[in-house]
Amino acid sequence: MKQVWVEKYRPKKLDDVVGQTEITERLKAYAKTKSMPHLLFAGPAGTGKTTCAIALAKELFLENWKENFQEMNASDERGISVVRTKIKDYARIAPMGEAGFKIIFLDEADALTPEAQAALRRTMERYTQTCRFILSCNYSSKIIEPIQSRCAVFRFRSLKAEDIKLYLLRIAESENREITEDGMEALIYVAEGDARKATNSLQVAASMGDTIDSNMIYETASLARPQEVKRLLTTALGGSFAEARKRLDDLLITDGLSGVDVIRQIHRSIVDLPIPDHKKVQLVDKVGEIEFRIVEGGNERIQLEALISQFILAGEDMEGQSSR
Repeated sequence: MKQVWVEKYRPKKLDDVVGQTEITERLKAYAKTKSMPHLLFAGPAGTGKTTCAIALAKELFLENWKENFQEMNASDERGISVVRTKIKDYARIAPMGEAGFKIIFLDEADALTPEAQAALRRTMERYTQTCRFILSCNYSSKIIEPIQSRCAVFRFRSLKAEDIKLYLLRIAESENREITEDGMEALIYVAEGDARKATNSLQVAASMGDTIDSNMIYETASLARPQEVKRLLTTALGGSFAEARKRLDDLLITDGLSGVDVIRQIHRSIVDLPIPDHKKVQLVDKVGEIEFRIVEGGNERIQLEALISQFILAGEDMEGQSSR
C-alpha cells in the first residue's frame, strides 16, 4: 500500500472483532473464566455474530473446540421435531475432554416457529449442565420472551465506515492487492455496514486485477454509481422529464439494474439532495409507496417513471414557492 491515507486505517489490534469492541471484551471475560450463560446475538447480517461464536468456542475449548461446538441453521430445519430430536439428542451428550459443557450455535434462530421456540426453551432449561446455547438472529423481537430472559443478550450494530476500511485493508495487504481511495469509498457504499458483503465485493474485484478502483467495484457489484443516481434525481427536480427518463433507461438497460435496486439507491440518495427537509419527507414517502407496488407485482418501468414524475412535481412546487 503506497497511499498515505492508508496509514490512518491500519489495524492496531488483531484480537478484536472489527467494530464490536465492547462485545469482544465481554466475551473475553467468559473465555477467561471458562464459563458462560446462554447467549443471544442479535443484529444485522455481516456484523460478526458467527465469528464471535466460533472465536468464543475456540477460546473455551482450545484443541477440542470442534468436538464441543455444534453449528445448526434454524432456517433449514425450523420445526418442532428438530428441537425434540436433533437438538435435544446433542444437548444431552456429555462434553468431550475436560470441558464443562458443550455449545450449540443456532444460527437464524428467529426463523424458528413459535412452537419450536417453546420446545427449545424447555431444552435450554433442562440440559444447562451439559450444554449452553448461542442463538443468533437478525431480529430479537421474533424470539419469544421466555428465551430472551434465559439469555445474556448481545446487540451487534452495523459496522462504521472506518471499521470496514480497517478490515478490508488487512485483507488487501495480506493478499498483495492495492485499493485506491475511490475504490475504498465504493466498497463502503456497497457494503452498507455489512463486512461479509464488503469482503465478497473485494474478492470479486480482486480477480480482475491487483489494483482495485471504484470502476471495478461498481461493475462487479451490479450497482450504479451514486453520482449517476443523484444526477437522475437532480435532473428530475429540474423539470426535464425526457432527460430524466433517458438517465433511468441507462440504469435499467445499460447497467442492467432491477427496479428494486434503483429504488433502494434512490432512497439512499434523497438525503444528499439540496432540497428542504419537508420535501425529502414527502419524497421518501413516495419512494416507499412505489417500492411496495413493485414488490407486489407492479410494472417496474411504469412505477419508476411515476416516481420520477413525483420528483418533477416537487421541483416545480419549490420553484413556484421561491418565485412568490
